[in-house]
Amino acid sequence: MFMAMEKQEANLFFQLINKLYGQTSIIITPNTGLEEWGELLGDAAITTAILDRIIHKCEIVNFFNDDSYRIKHRQSIFGDKSIKGQTP
Repeated sequence: MFMAMEKQEANLFFQLINKLYGQTSIIITPNTGLEEWGELLGDAAITTAILDRIIHKCEIVNFFNDDSYRIKHRQSIFGDKSIKGQTP
């Protein structure tokens, strides 16, 4: 979730998660912590329902830290091909 969702989008997201719940594995790689989802989804009830289905029987692997993996390892990932005007 890069930007806040409209209520209709949050409802569609809930419908997707609800449909997949119990039928298949789901991997979600958000760019925000779960504590921020309420604000981004704009509805506490929908957020609770979505997280309830996602978190039930799951394993959470947290990669959040202060350093971006891509920035920290830019040289080894991209070699010497840095974008003009940017420092690696």
